[in-house]
Amino acid sequence: MSMLEVAGVTKRFGSLVALSDISLRVEPGELRAIIGPNGAGKTTLVRALLGLEALDSGAIRRRPGLVIGYAPQRFDIDRAIPLTVARFVSLGRSAGPGELTKVLRDVGAERLADRQFSELSGGELQRVVLARALIRDPHLLVLDEPVRGVDYAGEAELYTLIGRLRTERGFGVLLVSHDLHVVMAQSDRVMCLNRHVCCSGVPESVAQHPEYARLFGPQAARAFGLYHHHHDHSHDLAGEPRPPPPAGRT
Repeated sequence: MSMLEVAGVTKRFGSLVALSDISLRVEPGELRAIIGPNGAGKTTLVRALLGLEALDSGAIRRRPGLVIGYAPQRFDIDRAIPLTVARFVSLGRSAGPGELTKVLRDVGAERLADRQFSELSGGELQRVVLARALIRDPHLLVLDEPVRGVDYAGEAELYTLIGRLRTERGFGVLLVSHDLHVVMAQSDRVMCLNRHVCCSGVPESVAQHPEYARLFGPQAARAFGLYHHHHDHSHDLAGEPRPPPPAGRT
């Protein structure tokens, strides 16, 4: 059973159609990426998935008992307020000291437990935000631009960390990212969004789609179509397997 299923979702803000007839599924253990230009509705879709935005039409179905961990683009916390990392991660949670220590250690932030939230660097902040998303031991991790404000070396470390935790813990990941290198190299499936679904499927199929080239430019489509997986069948542009040709034909 899919962890999360979105069927025909539409969301308007006044006369602006932010999302139009969006459908997608997230399967257990997969990394599903959402890409698109600024203003494409990516964060609005994430907020709708989490129940933070009311829908104008469509439906969102979650697997019974599904636990979601969420790392938003930013936290609007007044940095003048005294708040330690340990307190921030466990805020609103019933985590014990051992659980808190483990999750901070898992993201490489155990030494930050007593630091003030306001003192964190960009990379430290993203690790702590990730720890907060993981404290509930989620089945699905929703990451909205998880490397925002992090330098290039820090981005690589964070994406490697997310991949390792996904393998170790077995959760699925729904990733919103502008980093096409990562999307094409690491995602199982990609959805290209521009208020509507432009194209969706496995990365190598999406990279060949005319709508992908139109949004990011033909040069970007050639440069970032890096993902290749080798098997004994091919896919159509939607990412679905094509049936094998009849015997004697190629």
